[in-house]
Amino acid sequence: MDPISLQLDTENLGCLVSLLSEHPEWLSAKVKFFLPNKDLGSGNEALELRQTVSLQLRELHAQGTATWQKFINCVCMELDVPLDLEVVLLSTWGHGEGFPSPSEADEESQPESQLHHGLKRPHQSCESSPCPKQSRKQQLELAKKYLQLLRTSARQRYGDKLPGPGQPFSSRQAYVPPILQWSRTTAPFDTQEGVMMGDPKTEDGADMSIWDLVNTRAEKGPRVTVLLGKAGMGKTTLARRLCQGWADGHLHRFQALFFFEFRQLNLVTSFLTLPQLLFDLYLSPEAGRDAVFQYLEENANEVLLIFDGLEEALASCSSGETVGPEDPGSALALFASLCRGKLLPGCWVIATSRPGKLPACLPTEAAIVHMWGFDGPRVEEYVGRFFSDELLQKSALAELRANRHLQSMCAVPALCQVACLCLCRLLPGSSPGQSSALLSTVTQNYVQMVLTLNPRGYLNAESLLGLSELALLGLQTGKVIFSAGDIPPSMMVFGIARGLLTSFCIYTGPGHQETVYAFTHHSLQEFFAALHLMASPKVDKDTLVRYVTLNSRWLLRTKSRPGLLDHLPTFLAGLASRACHSFLSRLMQKDEVWVGTKQAAVVQALRKLATRRLTGPKVVELCHCVGETQEAELAGLMAQSLPDQLPFHNFPLTYVDLAALTNILRHRDAPIHLDFEGCPPEPRCPEALAGCGKVENLSFKSRKCGDAFAEALSRSLPTMGSLKKLGLAGSKITARGISHLVQALPSCPYLEEVSFQDNQLKDQEVLNIVEVLSCLPQLRKLDLSRNNVSVTTLLCLTKVAVTRPSIKMLQVRKEDLVFLLSPPTERAAEPQGSPDLQGNASQRKEARGRSLTLRLQNCQLTVQDVEMLIAQLQEGPHLDEVDLSGNQLEDEGCQRMAEAAPQLHIAGKLDLSDNGLSVAGVYRVLSAVSTCQTLADLHISLLHKTVVLTFVPKMEEQEGTQGRVPVLDSLVPQMPSELPLHSSRIRLTYCGLQAQHLEQLCTALRGSCSLSHLDLSGNALGDEGATQLAQQLPGLGTLQSLNLSENGFSLDTAFSLAQCFSTVQWLCHVNVSFESQVVIMRGDRRTSDLSAGGSLPEFPARAQFLRFGRRCIPRSFCLTECLLEPLRVTRLCETLEKCPGPLEVKLSCGVLSDQSLDALLGHLPQLPQLSLLQLNQTELSPGSLFLLANFFSLCPRVQKVDLRSLYHVTLHFRSNEEQKGGRCGFTGCGLSQEHVEPLCKLLRKCEDLSQLDLSANQLGDDGLRCLLQCLPRLPISGSLDLSDNGISQEGALCLVETLPSCSCVREASVNLGSQKSFWIHFSQQEEAGKMLRLSECGFGPEHMPRLATGLSQAQQLTELTLTRCCLDLQDLTVLLSLVTRPEGLLSLRVEEPWVGRAGVLALLKICTQASGNITEISISETQQQLCIQLEFPRQENPEAVALRLSHCDLETHHSLLVRQLMETCTRLQQLSLSQVKLCDVSSLLLQSLLLALSELKKFRLASCCVSSQGLAHLAFGLSHCHHLEELDLSNNQLGKEDTKVLMGALEGKCWLKRLDLSNFLLGGPTLAVLTEGLSHMTRLQSLCLSYNQIGDTGAQHLAAVLPGLPELRKIDLSANNIGPAGGVQLAESLTLCKHLEELMLGCNAVGNPTALGLAQGLPQHLRVLHLPSSRLGPEGALSLGQALDGCPHLEEISLAENSLAGGVPHFRQGLPLLRHIDLVSCDIDNQTAKPLTANFVLCPALEEILLSWNLLGDEAAAELARVLPQMGRLKRVDLEKNRITAHGAWLLAEGLAQGSGIQVIRLWNNPIPADSAQRLQSQEPRLDFAFFHNQPQASRGT
Repeated sequence: MDPISLQLDTENLGCLVSLLSEHPEWLSAKVKFFLPNKDLGSGNEALELRQTVSLQLRELHAQGTATWQKFINCVCMELDVPLDLEVVLLSTWGHGEGFPSPSEADEESQPESQLHHGLKRPHQSCESSPCPKQSRKQQLELAKKYLQLLRTSARQRYGDKLPGPGQPFSSRQAYVPPILQWSRTTAPFDTQEGVMMGDPKTEDGADMSIWDLVNTRAEKGPRVTVLLGKAGMGKTTLARRLCQGWADGHLHRFQALFFFEFRQLNLVTSFLTLPQLLFDLYLSPEAGRDAVFQYLEENANEVLLIFDGLEEALASCSSGETVGPEDPGSALALFASLCRGKLLPGCWVIATSRPGKLPACLPTEAAIVHMWGFDGPRVEEYVGRFFSDELLQKSALAELRANRHLQSMCAVPALCQVACLCLCRLLPGSSPGQSSALLSTVTQNYVQMVLTLNPRGYLNAESLLGLSELALLGLQTGKVIFSAGDIPPSMMVFGIARGLLTSFCIYTGPGHQETVYAFTHHSLQEFFAALHLMASPKVDKDTLVRYVTLNSRWLLRTKSRPGLLDHLPTFLAGLASRACHSFLSRLMQKDEVWVGTKQAAVVQALRKLATRRLTGPKVVELCHCVGETQEAELAGLMAQSLPDQLPFHNFPLTYVDLAALTNILRHRDAPIHLDFEGCPPEPRCPEALAGCGKVENLSFKSRKCGDAFAEALSRSLPTMGSLKKLGLAGSKITARGISHLVQALPSCPYLEEVSFQDNQLKDQEVLNIVEVLSCLPQLRKLDLSRNNVSVTTLLCLTKVAVTRPSIKMLQVRKEDLVFLLSPPTERAAEPQGSPDLQGNASQRKEARGRSLTLRLQNCQLTVQDVEMLIAQLQEGPHLDEVDLSGNQLEDEGCQRMAEAAPQLHIAGKLDLSDNGLSVAGVYRVLSAVSTCQTLADLHISLLHKTVVLTFVPKMEEQEGTQGRVPVLDSLVPQMPSELPLHSSRIRLTYCGLQAQHLEQLCTALRGSCSLSHLDLSGNALGDEGATQLAQQLPGLGTLQSLNLSENGFSLDTAFSLAQCFSTVQWLCHVNVSFESQVVIMRGDRRTSDLSAGGSLPEFPARAQFLRFGRRCIPRSFCLTECLLEPLRVTRLCETLEKCPGPLEVKLSCGVLSDQSLDALLGHLPQLPQLSLLQLNQTELSPGSLFLLANFFSLCPRVQKVDLRSLYHVTLHFRSNEEQKGGRCGFTGCGLSQEHVEPLCKLLRKCEDLSQLDLSANQLGDDGLRCLLQCLPRLPISGSLDLSDNGISQEGALCLVETLPSCSCVREASVNLGSQKSFWIHFSQQEEAGKMLRLSECGFGPEHMPRLATGLSQAQQLTELTLTRCCLDLQDLTVLLSLVTRPEGLLSLRVEEPWVGRAGVLALLKICTQASGNITEISISETQQQLCIQLEFPRQENPEAVALRLSHCDLETHHSLLVRQLMETCTRLQQLSLSQVKLCDVSSLLLQSLLLALSELKKFRLASCCVSSQGLAHLAFGLSHCHHLEELDLSNNQLGKEDTKVLMGALEGKCWLKRLDLSNFLLGGPTLAVLTEGLSHMTRLQSLCLSYNQIGDTGAQHLAAVLPGLPELRKIDLSANNIGPAGGVQLAESLTLCKHLEELMLGCNAVGNPTALGLAQGLPQHLRVLHLPSSRLGPEGALSLGQALDGCPHLEEISLAENSLAGGVPHFRQGLPLLRHIDLVSCDIDNQTAKPLTANFVLCPALEEILLSWNLLGDEAAAELARVLPQMGRLKRVDLEKNRITAHGAWLLAEGLAQGSGIQVIRLWNNPIPADSAQRLQSQEPRLDFAFFHNQPQASRGT
């Protein structure tokens, strides 16, 4: 038996082992403590628990009696030991050694500061050494004493003494609890029945009692509550109120309460343990600290710790940072351990904080309570309790009720207390309203408080300024608590006596207590800091302005510790108001100018901030500041600077904040949109919006919005007169809140959009909201998405949508629920009384007049629900769209909807996708819609779960048709009445259809009305199905397209479908792509393309097409992606022999052997109906070229053969009626010299070869020489293209040498540069003159002799152009000297860069070396061009030269040049100088030359730069040219004197036929000289005086001269500033010019009078009439049109940029030769277009019509489309910048398709979407939508 059993009986020993077995961890810790060096764990893992306990007891007993006795004492003191066992244990081993002596007890009660430094105070924990023996009774007595001491201390500290501003008045204060609101993230009450039952007090957590803060449901884990409130809301007061309430016995569940302030804890610099925090810094027990703490640990669930000012905690704490029971740590670390249950597990913690980023150490399950201050009743309650005098109480309440702004400020409890203090002083002796007027801002409240706390109005300036300096210094250094050394004694006494400072004792460490001081409220410290900045002479303006900043309040995401200077700018702004001017002057004893300067600096800083783009929180901050200044002008500036969209995100929103914003908005003119998202709102904050008439859009999105918020909002909404959009999303509003809003909405008649998204509304609430629709006449949208709506309610909503005339769309998709309503102008009047329209015939008719879109997607609708829905819709309005996709209709439901569709008046789409339709259901749906007259498209794809039916409205139901289509009615012949008005399309794709299904399918399809397009792609028909379908096709009616792609076909299917050409009349095109399994059969390509590509807007696919009549369209067979062997080629051709024509065959075979090609070409003669054969992307051998050439020469039907790169072949066949002349092209085929002779041998057999294209081959110079040798024997009548063949200068010279032998060559053009072009043009007869153009040929000096020889031999060559051929001045000189001919003319044009730099003298010197006579010289330096015409043989007359030289006055070194020029230019007839610079020497030489040119007929000096001296020389020379017939002096920059000099040269020019003085700056004197000269020019035919600004005076002078010019044929007076007066006289004079052909008077404001004058006598031979920008009106245009009607010679008219609306005449005779008409920007509309197009038809020669920048729409486009086929010579129509839509463009395309020869119709910048434009251009390339002609189409809409 062991020693323990000897002293304890078995029963008691078993009880001890059982007791310790329940606490194994405790026992292990004790064993480890008493036996630190012994490991009892190893080797005992297999033992049972009781055996392990017994083993541990034996080891402890073996250590001796002392150790065993201490262990037994620990068992009895620390464990709950039964009394009988405790008596036995203590009686056996417990004796005096285990109890402490009195001295030890005293030592234990001493503070820890007296212990040895670094030692921890031992307490009862598992790791501590055993405590001396104490009885449980003694422990309870110590704890009871301490708890009583806590209550007594709390009662003394907080009983009826709540410090605050104005401490002397604290005796009158009574506590009024602020508004408290639980966050919805926690469960706030034990009694949640109130929430479940809809108790208004608990629905959104508002109006809760302060005692509910510790009444949570947290049974396990941390019990933490965080109280959030802005400064002044009373957080500290509430915490102290809790302490007082606990001391008075209100919080029964708590035995102990500890209150700490972080502003005090910040002063403790050393780390603390929890006992030190509780006992040394709060209240120390009289004795037994460890026993008391142990009791607190054991009863932690009855301990409450309150921490005030959590945002002021200086230390940071991570989410995982905690301390152990005995570990020291910072105050925040201890707080974190308490919150997370690491210390005092189960205790309750309350923390107060300003809104911000809460410390990470807080548990996520902590309860959040928002503190919102006072509402109206609380303010009045506080005022009633503050004033004990009944009369003062009534007066104060009257002041508050009369001043709304003061009442809103009192929503902050601290401000409310300050206001009451001020009213207490101001009310006696003041009239009503006078007192509150002095309290209009927060700052003025504090100013009045300072005055109130100073008796008899005396201001102790020194003490106040000292306090203000102290306040600013504290804020700058982060200090809110001051020691006695920080404050001078006198200032301290002053502050405490006035209640501005408060004193209290704090513990800065164990045993260290200190008296400190603080301002009674933090806002008071900020006020005094601002006062120092404004009043101190030490602070200059620049320093002051630096404090006027806006502190962003993005607190929920950024800062956990708000700054101490946050409200300083607000107080600075308040002190800058005029109301504080006298106070500051009195305080500083400064003049008003000094004070005003500082105030103005603050206001100016705010003015700069008011114009910036600010975030939402800063906007609110600025609103407070601007409101404090009371500057109306500043408020107006800020209000106008605010953006139209003002968002506020993620910061607490109080009533005071919103009131400040509202006050600013009252100064705004424009409406504004306010968006509050994620902003926790004060429940009553919407009340601040009352009467705000500038808010147009208002949106709230926050989970914190509850019923109280909704109720407050409902009170403000009726007062917001401009509100158009209201959003309340993501809230927790219930039926009670919705009821308030529903009652308020009818009082908001201007609402256009209402959103109640994501509010967890139930069925009845949703129905209640919808009932309000009839009361909101302007409403356009109601959004009820993400709420709880049942199917039953959904059907109720559909009934509302059907019966309410204002609703045009109901959209429901999963969580979305949206009503869209029609605009008020389109809305029918709401019926009075019952909404049911079924019983009233007039109402049913009204319902038929509107349309409705109904989308019920993913709503779990069943067959039964569909039946109810059909019943509702049958008596409803027309339906634009019905979408029931994603439901559970299955086959029966889909069939019933399809059957009911014709009676539901659906004008758009019926979507039944994703409803569980099966293969059997497909036939049921087909049968249901087989007789539907309005079905346009049926698309079923079982694989993709698609079932969509598209309808078109009946003709009698189409609104708007009457306004648009009648214009088109005259364009078409009458159609038979039985012809369907639309075409329908059925798509049964990916439905698993097989050959055995076809018979049943075709039976169902035969009953379909007007079936035009059938798509069976993606099925499994196979070859058998294709054969069956080919047999069934004739019975399916006239289709436009049939798609059989992806059906597992082989190549045999292609041959089977080709046979359909002979059996199916509608079939025009068969396209088969073998590898990609694309099989499409189509009728008319254009119409089917429109349908396949998606119908353009408003395009009737068939009726519009039929309006233009069906033209003959060739049939085409296209077979691609296959291999064609000779046998298959033979079978294909035999199949196509039966096909009616004309026929186009397009093949793409990858590789085609010569045998297959030969077989194909051999069968082509048996296909007389063949018009086109194409082999695309088919690789051919080089021998195929000769096969094609041979076929071309032998088959007379071939019109064109085109082989490109041995990869693409095109053969065009002519009909018998077509003209002969074949074209042959072999481009990129690798032809070389060796192929030339065989190819030419084959081509010689051709009867008529108009064009031969051999470009992009490899002929080289040798191949070219060989070809040129064969050229005379080739029957080419048109052109030969040899471009890109590697030809060099040798080839070009060879061409020159060959020209004499090629009599039929008309023109040749060679470019050896980047273009690499080589063209030879032929004529059918021998040409008398040939032209040769050589460009970039790189000739050198060695080439000149050979080139000259070739030119000399080619006597038929009359024109040679050498462009950038690297000829220098010397080369040209040599060439001119070497070229000789027996007779004839040769024009040589040289374009080289050096020509523009050489100068006139050098160029003339070149001319002297010519071997023939020069008859024409033309020099243009800008164009770098020199033109010389030579006449052979050269004729010389030395006597005449000597005679002319006698008149010259040149220096010696120029006399030789003049002699040589006179020798070569003796026959010169034309001298042209354009854009050259003439020096004086050149002018003098030209003078001499002009004197010697007796045969000169034409002289041009245009755009040249000549000095005055040079002009004098030229004028002198011209004055002797008496035989001049043409003189051009236009565009020269001359002065007045120079102009006079040149005008003098006109004297005696009686032979002149053409005179051009455009842009000559004719003035009064020069104009007189001109008119005098004109009077003698009786042979003058052309007179150009444009851009001279001659005005009415000049026009009158000209009008007097013009009748004397009988031969005048052209006159140009454009842009001459001629008005109606001059225009009328010109018109009278021009009527006398009988031979006038061209009249140009544009850009003159001649107006209608001139037009009327011209109309009275237009010349009979008039060809051109230009009157753009002439200010013509309809009257003038009509008169001109009537006069022009029937004019036989008129070719061109321009009336652009005149107002011709309604001024277009109706031609009767027309203009037979008119080619061009310009009516750009003439205000022509649709109404004017009809007579205009009728006139076009009477002008058969029209080639170009310009109608851009007008007002033409689709009606005008229809008129143009009607006449386009009748205008055979029309090339271009410009319709840019009009109002033509895609419909009008489609009509134009239809008009082009009728065989018109138009090259382009410009449609840029018309309202046509980009996708429509691209589709239209792909179908009709002649429609051009780009900005530049032929530019790629833009991606955006036009």
